[in-house]
Amino acid sequence: MPFTGHLEELRSCLIISFVVVAITFLISFGFVEAIFSFLTAPLRSVRAPGLTLIGTGVSEAFFTKLKVAFIASFFLSSPVLLWQAWRFVAPGLYEHEKRYARRFVLFGTLFFLLGAWFCYEVIFKVGYGFLLRRYQVIDVRPAIRIGEYLSFSSNLLLAFGVIFELPVLAFFLTRIGLIDHRFLIRQFRYAILLIFLVAAILTPPEILSQILLALPLTLLYGVSILVSYLAGTKDRE
Repeated sequence: MPFTGHLEELRSCLIISFVVVAITFLISFGFVEAIFSFLTAPLRSVRAPGLTLIGTGVSEAFFTKLKVAFIASFFLSSPVLLWQAWRFVAPGLYEHEKRYARRFVLFGTLFFLLGAWFCYEVIFKVGYGFLLRRYQVIDVRPAIRIGEYLSFSSNLLLAFGVIFELPVLAFFLTRIGLIDHRFLIRQFRYAILLIFLVAAILTPPEILSQILLALPLTLLYGVSILVSYLAGTKDRE
Protein backbone atom coordinates (compact mmCIF):
# COMPACT_ATOMS: atom_id res chain seq x y z
CA MET A 1 0.00 0.00 0.00
CA PRO A 2 1.44 3.44 -0.94
CA PHE A 3 2.06 6.09 1.71
CA THR A 4 -1.02 8.07 0.65
CA GLY A 5 -3.07 4.91 1.07
CA HIS A 6 -1.85 4.57 4.67
CA LEU A 7 -2.78 8.18 5.34
CA GLU A 8 -6.25 7.63 3.90
CA GLU A 9 -6.67 4.48 6.01
CA LEU A 10 -5.54 6.38 9.12
CA ARG A 11 -7.99 9.16 8.33
CA SER A 12 -10.82 6.66 7.94
CA CYS A 13 -9.97 4.93 11.24
CA LEU A 14 -9.77 8.23 13.12
CA ILE A 15 -13.09 9.45 11.70
CA ILE A 16 -14.89 6.22 12.62
CA SER A 17 -13.35 6.26 16.12
CA PHE A 18 -14.35 9.89 16.64
CA VAL A 19 -17.92 9.28 15.46
CA VAL A 20 -18.33 6.23 17.71
CA VAL A 21 -16.91 8.07 20.74
CA ALA A 22 -19.19 11.05 20.01
CA ILE A 23 -22.29 8.85 19.70
CA THR A 24 -21.54 6.88 22.87
CA PHE A 25 -20.79 10.16 24.66
CA LEU A 26 -24.21 11.56 23.75
CA ILE A 27 -25.92 8.34 24.80
CA SER A 28 -23.95 8.26 28.06
CA PHE A 29 -24.81 11.88 28.79
CA GLY A 30 -28.48 10.94 28.70
CA PHE A 31 -27.87 8.37 31.45
CA VAL A 32 -25.28 10.36 33.37
CA GLU A 33 -27.13 10.21 36.71
CA ALA A 34 -27.31 6.40 36.62
CA ILE A 35 -23.66 6.14 35.54
CA PHE A 36 -22.62 8.56 38.28
CA SER A 37 -24.48 6.47 40.84
CA PHE A 38 -22.72 3.35 39.54
CA LEU A 39 -19.26 4.96 39.70
CA THR A 40 -19.75 6.25 43.23
CA ALA A 41 -21.38 3.08 44.60
CA PRO A 42 -18.07 1.63 45.94
CA LEU A 43 -17.43 4.87 47.83
CA ARG A 44 -20.96 5.08 49.21
CA SER A 45 -20.79 1.45 50.35
CA VAL A 46 -17.98 2.29 52.77
CA ARG A 47 -19.33 2.62 56.29
CA ALA A 48 -17.38 5.70 57.28
CA PRO A 49 -19.35 8.03 59.58
CA GLY A 50 -20.02 11.41 57.99
CA LEU A 51 -18.71 10.42 54.56
CA THR A 52 -19.99 12.84 51.92
CA LEU A 53 -19.23 13.92 48.36
CA ILE A 54 -18.82 17.65 47.87
CA GLY A 55 -18.36 20.17 45.08
CA THR A 56 -16.11 23.18 45.62
CA GLY A 57 -16.71 25.17 42.45
CA VAL A 58 -19.61 26.77 40.59
CA SER A 59 -19.00 24.74 37.42
CA GLU A 60 -17.88 21.49 39.07
CA ALA A 61 -21.29 19.82 38.75
CA PHE A 62 -21.44 20.53 35.01
CA PHE A 63 -17.90 19.36 34.30
CA THR A 64 -18.48 16.31 36.48
CA LYS A 65 -21.35 15.30 34.19
CA LEU A 66 -19.12 15.74 31.13
CA LYS A 67 -16.36 13.68 32.74
CA VAL A 68 -18.75 10.88 33.71
CA ALA A 69 -20.17 10.74 30.16
CA PHE A 70 -16.67 10.68 28.66
CA ILE A 71 -15.50 7.88 30.96
CA ALA A 72 -18.54 5.79 30.01
CA SER A 73 -18.14 6.54 26.29
CA PHE A 74 -14.48 5.49 26.35
CA PHE A 75 -15.28 2.09 27.86
CA LEU A 76 -18.32 1.56 25.64
CA SER A 77 -16.38 2.38 22.47
CA SER A 78 -13.21 0.44 23.43
CA PRO A 79 -14.05 -2.58 21.18
CA VAL A 80 -14.45 -0.28 18.17
CA LEU A 81 -11.26 1.63 19.02
CA LEU A 82 -9.27 -1.61 19.20
CA TRP A 83 -10.83 -2.79 15.95
CA GLN A 84 -9.88 0.42 14.17
CA ALA A 85 -6.33 0.12 15.50
CA TRP A 86 -6.21 -3.39 14.03
CA ARG A 87 -7.61 -2.16 10.70
CA PHE A 88 -4.77 0.35 10.43
CA VAL A 89 -1.92 -2.07 11.19
CA ALA A 90 -3.40 -5.12 9.39
CA PRO A 91 -2.10 -4.26 5.87
CA GLY A 92 1.48 -4.40 7.18
CA LEU A 93 1.10 -7.85 8.76
CA TYR A 94 1.70 -11.31 7.31
CA GLU A 95 -1.26 -13.65 7.04
CA HIS A 96 -0.39 -15.66 10.17
CA GLU A 97 0.12 -12.38 12.07
CA LYS A 98 -3.33 -11.19 10.98
CA ARG A 99 -4.84 -14.36 12.41
CA TYR A 100 -3.32 -13.65 15.82
CA ALA A 101 -4.16 -9.95 15.56
CA ARG A 102 -7.87 -10.74 15.19
CA ARG A 103 -7.71 -12.76 18.38
CA PHE A 104 -5.80 -9.95 20.05
CA VAL A 105 -8.64 -7.52 19.33
CA LEU A 106 -11.22 -9.93 20.76
CA PHE A 107 -9.31 -11.00 23.86
CA GLY A 108 -7.79 -7.54 24.28
CA THR A 109 -11.29 -6.08 24.61
CA LEU A 110 -12.38 -8.81 27.03
CA PHE A 111 -9.30 -8.44 29.23
CA PHE A 112 -9.54 -4.65 29.21
CA LEU A 113 -13.11 -4.83 30.49
CA LEU A 114 -12.10 -7.60 32.93
CA GLY A 115 -9.38 -5.36 34.35
CA ALA A 116 -11.82 -2.49 34.80
CA TRP A 117 -14.31 -4.85 36.46
CA PHE A 118 -11.62 -6.18 38.83
CA CYS A 119 -10.69 -2.62 39.76
CA TYR A 120 -14.31 -1.68 40.42
CA GLU A 121 -15.31 -4.79 42.37
CA VAL A 122 -12.10 -5.47 44.32
CA ILE A 123 -9.65 -2.58 44.36
CA PHE A 124 -12.24 0.15 44.88
CA LYS A 125 -14.08 -1.62 47.67
CA VAL A 126 -10.99 -2.84 49.51
CA GLY A 127 -8.92 0.29 48.92
CA TYR A 128 -11.58 2.89 49.67
CA GLY A 129 -12.75 0.93 52.69
CA PHE A 130 -9.27 0.77 54.17
CA LEU A 131 -8.36 4.39 53.42
CA LEU A 132 -11.61 5.99 54.57
CA ARG A 133 -11.90 4.01 57.79
CA ARG A 134 -8.60 5.58 58.87
CA TYR A 135 -10.59 8.78 59.43
CA GLN A 136 -12.37 7.12 62.35
CA VAL A 137 -9.06 6.67 64.14
CA ILE A 138 -8.51 10.44 64.27
CA ASP A 139 -12.24 11.26 64.67
CA VAL A 140 -12.51 13.20 61.40
CA ARG A 141 -15.44 13.08 58.98
CA PRO A 142 -14.29 12.59 55.36
CA ALA A 143 -15.57 15.04 52.70
CA ILE A 144 -14.45 13.93 49.24
CA ARG A 145 -14.31 16.34 46.28
CA ILE A 146 -16.30 14.76 43.46
CA GLY A 147 -13.88 15.95 40.77
CA GLU A 148 -10.92 14.46 42.63
CA TYR A 149 -12.76 11.19 43.21
CA LEU A 150 -13.71 10.81 39.55
CA SER A 151 -10.20 11.63 38.33
CA PHE A 152 -8.65 9.12 40.72
CA SER A 153 -11.24 6.43 39.95
CA SER A 154 -11.10 6.86 36.17
CA ASN A 155 -7.29 6.72 36.24
CA LEU A 156 -7.42 3.47 38.18
CA LEU A 157 -10.10 1.96 35.91
CA LEU A 158 -8.05 2.82 32.83
CA ALA A 159 -4.82 1.62 34.44
CA PHE A 160 -6.26 -1.75 35.40
CA GLY A 161 -7.86 -2.13 31.97
CA VAL A 162 -4.45 -1.61 30.37
CA ILE A 163 -2.69 -3.76 33.01
CA PHE A 164 -4.90 -6.73 32.18
CA GLU A 165 -3.80 -6.45 28.54
CA LEU A 166 -0.27 -7.61 29.49
CA PRO A 167 -0.87 -11.39 29.21
CA VAL A 168 -2.72 -10.92 25.90
CA LEU A 169 0.06 -8.71 24.56
CA ALA A 170 2.71 -11.18 25.75
CA PHE A 171 0.96 -14.03 23.93
CA PHE A 172 0.57 -12.04 20.72
CA LEU A 173 4.19 -10.78 20.65
CA THR A 174 5.53 -14.26 21.47
CA ARG A 175 3.52 -15.93 18.73
CA ILE A 176 4.82 -13.51 16.07
CA GLY A 177 8.38 -13.94 17.34
CA LEU A 178 9.13 -10.50 18.78
CA ILE A 179 9.71 -11.63 22.38
CA ASP A 180 9.97 -14.79 24.47
CA HIS A 181 9.69 -15.59 28.18
CA ARG A 182 13.46 -15.25 28.65
CA PHE A 183 13.29 -11.66 27.40
CA LEU A 184 10.55 -10.84 29.91
CA ILE A 185 12.55 -12.42 32.74
CA ARG A 186 15.64 -10.38 31.83
CA GLN A 187 13.58 -7.19 31.88
CA PHE A 188 11.94 -7.96 35.24
CA ARG A 189 13.93 -5.47 37.34
CA TYR A 190 13.24 -2.68 34.86
CA ALA A 191 9.57 -3.67 34.73
CA ILE A 192 9.29 -3.39 38.52
CA LEU A 193 10.85 0.08 38.41
CA LEU A 194 8.41 1.13 35.67
CA ILE A 195 5.48 -0.40 37.55
CA PHE A 196 6.10 1.67 40.67
CA LEU A 197 6.76 4.76 38.58
CA VAL A 198 3.40 4.36 36.83
CA ALA A 199 1.71 3.67 40.18
CA ALA A 200 3.21 6.86 41.62
CA ILE A 201 1.94 8.90 38.65
CA LEU A 202 -1.59 7.48 38.56
CA THR A 203 -2.31 7.45 42.29
CA PRO A 204 -2.24 10.06 45.06
CA PRO A 205 1.05 10.42 46.98
CA GLU A 206 0.10 7.69 49.45
CA ILE A 207 2.12 4.49 49.68
CA LEU A 208 -0.96 2.27 50.10
CA SER A 209 -2.59 3.59 46.92
CA GLN A 210 0.62 2.96 45.01
CA ILE A 211 0.91 -0.58 46.39
CA LEU A 212 -2.73 -1.32 45.48
CA LEU A 213 -1.86 -0.58 41.86
CA ALA A 214 1.69 -1.95 41.80
CA LEU A 215 1.00 -5.40 43.28
CA PRO A 216 -1.60 -6.54 40.69
CA LEU A 217 0.61 -5.15 37.92
CA THR A 218 3.60 -7.11 39.23
CA LEU A 219 1.47 -10.25 39.47
CA LEU A 220 0.22 -9.81 35.91
CA TYR A 221 3.78 -9.34 34.68
CA GLY A 222 4.54 -12.74 36.20
CA VAL A 223 1.45 -14.18 34.50
CA SER A 224 2.68 -12.66 31.23
CA ILE A 225 5.99 -14.52 31.61
CA LEU A 226 4.08 -17.79 32.04
CA VAL A 227 1.81 -17.01 29.07
CA SER A 228 4.84 -16.20 26.93
CA TYR A 229 6.46 -19.50 27.94
CA LEU A 230 3.33 -21.48 27.07
CA ALA A 231 2.89 -19.60 23.78
CA GLY A 232 6.49 -20.42 22.85
CA THR A 233 6.10 -24.09 23.82
CA LYS A 234 4.07 -24.78 20.67
CA ASP A 235 6.90 -23.48 18.50
CA ARG A 236 9.49 -25.56 20.37
CA GLU A 237 7.41 -28.67 19.84
